[in-house]
Amino acid sequence: MPTQTPFPSRPGDHHRRAVEIVADLSTAQKAALTSGASFWHTVGFADHGVEPLMLTDGPHGIRKQAGDADALGINDSVPAVCFPPAVAMASSFDTAAIERVGDALGAECIAERVGVILGPGVNIKRSLLGGRNFEYLSEDPYLTGRIGAALVRGVQHHGIGTSVKHFAVNNQEHERLRVSADVDDRPLHEIYLRAFEYIVRTEQPWTIMASYNKINGVYATENTWLLTETLRGRWGFDGLVVSDWMAVDDRVAALSAGLDLEMPSSGDVGPGAVRAAVDRGEVAGAVLDAAACRVVELALAAAEHGADVTPYDREAHHSLAREVARRCPVLLKNDAVEGLGPVLPLARSTSVAVIGEFARTPRYQGGGSSKINPFRLDVALDEMRLLADPDAVSFAPGFVVGATESDDVLIREALEAARRAEVAVVFLGLGDDDESEGFDRTDWRLPAPQLELLGRVVEENPRTVVVLSNGSVVDLTEVDAAPAVLEGWLLGQAGGGAIADILYGVADPSGRLAETIPVRLADSPSFLDFPGEQLHVRYGEGIFVGYRWYDARDLPVRYPFGHGLSYTTMEFDDLEVRATEAGLELDVTVSNAGGRAGRAVAQVYLGLDDSVVARPPRELKAVGIADLEPGGSRRLGLRIPRSELAYWDRVAGDWVVEAGTYRVEVGASSRDIRVSGAVEVAGDERTAPVGPSSTVGEVLDHPVAGPEFRSRIAATMGVDELDPAILMMVSSFPIGRISPMLGLDAAALDDLLA
Repeated sequence: MPTQTPFPSRPGDHHRRAVEIVADLSTAQKAALTSGASFWHTVGFADHGVEPLMLTDGPHGIRKQAGDADALGINDSVPAVCFPPAVAMASSFDTAAIERVGDALGAECIAERVGVILGPGVNIKRSLLGGRNFEYLSEDPYLTGRIGAALVRGVQHHGIGTSVKHFAVNNQEHERLRVSADVDDRPLHEIYLRAFEYIVRTEQPWTIMASYNKINGVYATENTWLLTETLRGRWGFDGLVVSDWMAVDDRVAALSAGLDLEMPSSGDVGPGAVRAAVDRGEVAGAVLDAAACRVVELALAAAEHGADVTPYDREAHHSLAREVARRCPVLLKNDAVEGLGPVLPLARSTSVAVIGEFARTPRYQGGGSSKINPFRLDVALDEMRLLADPDAVSFAPGFVVGATESDDVLIREALEAARRAEVAVVFLGLGDDDESEGFDRTDWRLPAPQLELLGRVVEENPRTVVVLSNGSVVDLTEVDAAPAVLEGWLLGQAGGGAIADILYGVADPSGRLAETIPVRLADSPSFLDFPGEQLHVRYGEGIFVGYRWYDARDLPVRYPFGHGLSYTTMEFDDLEVRATEAGLELDVTVSNAGGRAGRAVAQVYLGLDDSVVARPPRELKAVGIADLEPGGSRRLGLRIPRSELAYWDRVAGDWVVEAGTYRVEVGASSRDIRVSGAVEVAGDERTAPVGPSSTVGEVLDHPVAGPEFRSRIAATMGVDELDPAILMMVSSFPIGRISPMLGLDAAALDDLLA
């Protein structure tokens, strides 16, 4: 939970004062406010009480650059705490833990005089090859929204702003500054905007960052429908919209669409264009005033911390980073070998050959603008030696990170170490050159030298454990030759200690997959539509993203969404479900039937089989977590808001809850359902409008127009009741085309429909 007294002030609380300040400014000064003063700072006017505001990269640490600024992670930044990146945080499924990370980041921002930290990134992982997947949370909008909201809540508790990004539909690096993401209404709202909407409605982040790309042909920074009609009008956002760095193509069009702040400074290019547009009457003065006012509101809220620097306890934050990192790795498999039981956890006395350069040279975060400069770094090899008996752990590097050819000498050393040990623990993964901001991957396989090494180690020592360090899903076809696989993701500066804790059973593995690992890359939803062509990428899979796709097609997967093993056995039973006006209430009992303490992660999925629209078999809608001692049990009470039952109705242009019998399933993954129930849900009372282009079937289904037209059709045919077969044949005809046969001209049809 938050550790400091919250600042009650939000940017909106300063609205009256901001209006007064802006009223005293010239057009030139107002225009200047809507563009950065430098790479990381906004414009200030000290004589008007407006101080410059510093924004800095995040989102899993403070990347406050020292010296000359850049956006690519090239120059040094101040030492800070590198928490687990988003790819790992989401696998914790633990919003309480992530809120504590946000709380720590807020405290660090105060100490570094940072007003806004740029994050979290809540774009959906559409493709396994997305170059920035390590910086995003999940393939699922429910999980993404809840984890993202927790981070925002923790940071903003301190009176520090967040910038939820990248708004919106920014799911690839290829041509990210020019590509148009072409996506239909339903997936746009149900998949790609839903996490943003949840975070805005529940947490009101201080800023939203508009992305580089186009959406259906219109740049996000110039998209009135996105920034004004949807974000502000429909969702009620009251904060500031800032551009991604150098994302603005047309400053005047962006200002008119609702983009308040262009970053970084464009010199006088942006402000000059705005001044000229206002002077010519192309942009109303009120539009510029509103944008300038939001910048001032943000600056006034951030300035409440003043010049005082409140230090934070770095070591305490490092301990938190280790605690959270323990919640993130996913134990994918842990098979018994040679009648000796599962390979993990390791005993202190077990002789272990640690193999792989990543064990001593950890890869703990992704490349690009989110690259944190950690003040310390735990190394898995060192941490394992601290937990094991003296001389129980040996090491052989096995390969060179980034190499494309195997090193025979290193392999021989590794095989000799594996022969001498009871267990081999092989650290494999991707290097900085394999995945980073700025480019997408073209392949999902691990480097060939690492796979050759693993194959030969398994032959030498069947009791082999693989520990993976990667920010994106990789092909596990050859990795699964090992009886135990721990997906470690990228775990931040304390990840080495967290891995050691799990390997030796100090902590129970409780991470769950926030994205599906398929059998083949070709099975993935966006395989044929990624990364697009001729500056367009078609989102042809629609709403069937991630596990929704695999489950709907009953495709085999290597490891399903939500999967993760434990060193103990959790059971789920006694499910009770009730429908209320607010949504669904459910209770389920979770029990620890094993011999070790562990964590149950109960995943609640909903499905509606006979829907009027295409739906996946199940969608995640709630998560319950319980830490249980051996033999312990707990009754979890979970609530699902009614809004989570809705689909986006393209005709109504709104969310609609459909009536029907909903399946409620509780399990350990989308493919491991342990207990299920059903509940009747009343639908929203909506009557779709009918007109000449409506089909006969739609008109006959209308509660008012239906009976009248049914009788007219029957009278025309000279029958009392309509033949169902005839109705089926004509049901798809627009009513306007057959109205003349019913004795109705256009005017009469309009009158009757009205």
